[in-house]
Amino acid sequence: MKNIKVKLIFTFALLLGVTYACKDSFLDQPPIGTFSANVLQNKAGAEGMLIGAYSMLDGIGGPGGWQSAGSNWVYGSICGNDAYKGTDAGDQVDINSIERFEPLPNNGYFITVWRHLYDAIGRANDAIRFANEAKDMSQADKTRLIAEARFLRGHYHFELRKIFNRAPFIDETVTDYLLPNDKEIFPNIEADFKFAFDNLPETLADAGRANKWAAGAFLGKTYMFQKKYTEAKQIFDQVIANGRTTRGAKYALNASFHDNFRAATKNSAESVFAVQYSVNDGANGNNGDAGGVLNYPYNNGPGGCCGFFQPTQNLVNAYQVDANGLPLLETFNNADVKNDQGIASNQPFEPHTGPLDPRLDWTVGRRGIPYLDWGPHGGQNWIRDQAYGGPYSPKKNVYYKAEEGRLSDATGWTRGYSANNYTIMRYADVLLMAAEAEAEVGSLARALDYVNQVRRRAANPAGFVKNPDGSNAANYRIGEYSSFPSKEFAIRAIRFERRLELAMEGHRFFDLVRWGIAAENINEYFRVEQTKRQYLRGARFTAGKNEYFPIPEQAIVRSLKDGQPTLKQNPGY
Repeated sequence: MKNIKVKLIFTFALLLGVTYACKDSFLDQPPIGTFSANVLQNKAGAEGMLIGAYSMLDGIGGPGGWQSAGSNWVYGSICGNDAYKGTDAGDQVDINSIERFEPLPNNGYFITVWRHLYDAIGRANDAIRFANEAKDMSQADKTRLIAEARFLRGHYHFELRKIFNRAPFIDETVTDYLLPNDKEIFPNIEADFKFAFDNLPETLADAGRANKWAAGAFLGKTYMFQKKYTEAKQIFDQVIANGRTTRGAKYALNASFHDNFRAATKNSAESVFAVQYSVNDGANGNNGDAGGVLNYPYNNGPGGCCGFFQPTQNLVNAYQVDANGLPLLETFNNADVKNDQGIASNQPFEPHTGPLDPRLDWTVGRRGIPYLDWGPHGGQNWIRDQAYGGPYSPKKNVYYKAEEGRLSDATGWTRGYSANNYTIMRYADVLLMAAEAEAEVGSLARALDYVNQVRRRAANPAGFVKNPDGSNAANYRIGEYSSFPSKEFAIRAIRFERRLELAMEGHRFFDLVRWGIAAENINEYFRVEQTKRQYLRGARFTAGKNEYFPIPEQAIVRSLKDGQPTLKQNPGY
């Protein structure tokens, strides 16, 4: 599916404060075209608007930017203890207060993601309206298109719910867009995914489209966020038994963990739903992963910019294992994995020799370990300010040196535009959510099996990071659990496994919130990390407030009705 950008301004977006910023970066992007509604109320118009709704998945189309990147690297990973902001203190300063959980409603990141998501919702709703009015579409085509649009609408509202909690649900029937944000929208999100699951086909022509089984997986995730574990188990049973990609491949774990993060192996049997990226297509990199262009090693490293999104010491420590290759669930952070903090790149350094989960070195770039095919990680030469951002670099989003110019695009302002998809949900995520649902309802044996499937894949020696001579790059050790002796142990192990498997993929903070353990987890993280990163001193997560981010001030101001704003601020802001 081509990543077609449709630039339209929707009335509902304006009324919700979803206006385009008066900045040169927006004014310099001329519209591709303008259309009247009667021109679009046909099959071609409805399909085009649907593609426009898909194009918003990257977080960059329309009014978006890396502030609203579809990967949620700021809100899901930096706020979830997986990553520091990185680079240095003076760049992208709006992230500084977000990372410390001191955000203000006028922070530019929030209005960007708010307006982007509502713009995307508007496109999905217009696709539904145009399909309903089209005279040249069969009923089957209408049902399929509306189901796709409702899937996307459900997804975009889900993102709003995770980030802001209190957000109005806008469907295609709404004419008064000044709605209050005082209603729980999960039932609406659930209904959209359920309609999509019931009405989408199993296979579709384009890999990037949502099919029946992607809708089922997202419906299950919606149940998990509502703690409807029995319903989640039932839908995950179906997805695991019968789920297929849009191209018809049975869902399965890739043989190699890292195949999930390579442009050359994207849209695999493990990809449930992904943002589709392409490069060298005449778009100056804009159809590549623009939301992740900041997240490469600094200066001399791959991508040429910019040093953001540096993994935390806390995350690296989580990959330490015991003699049986099992995680140190309670004590992982008692001692640090050895790093090169303060050791110049021209000084000798010997990496950590203790046993480690092999997924670490596909997730984190650390000195002395091969960084894909770029050679050993460049140490301080690849770090902008090691004292500020630490000694590590992100790795999952990075392209191979051999792919530069072919699966990356050098026509933009940075070489970091890549064809490497961001996979919003992959099959390992489904298995671990299913394991959690099984444990919550007391089916510990099935929970154990699902977790061990994920760990068994990670234990494949062919998938370990290797030195040039073919030896393992570190002391890799990973084992399977022999049992889950109790529900409490199972849930603790599953939660830990989600972090190891899905680290740096934008999920962690939202998991901590839905589990109800964000405050204790993040404040313990701050207690230790502030001894390593001075800028985190005094940072604190406030329970009952920081689980969600503030409703953007601009959206509230522009929601006036009869002299009063219809949007209310979240508690504590």
